[in-house]
Amino acid sequence: MRITKIAKAGTLESNDILIMVRPNDSGKIELDLESIVMQQFGDVIKEVILHKVEEMGVEGIVIKAQDKGALDYTIAARVETAITRAM
Repeated sequence: MRITKIAKAGTLESNDILIMVRPNDSGKIELDLESIVMQQFGDVIKEVILHKVEEMGVEGIVIKAQDKGALDYTIAARVETAITRAM
């Protein structure tokens, strides 16, 4: 499945994450992550985002994530919402 437009979900409030997605013509999944807890949880955040993208069967997507300390379930929900809005 491929997305067709640019979309976002979330906020830059504390304990939330802003996810912005756009189509990627190369067909690859690209992730740009900024986080206030990058050193401690950066790998886990990336894993949660990429797992949700793969779970939804999306290909050809660029994801920009700005994390302010969101929990895993919040991250997954924001990714799912942004992808759904981009279809």
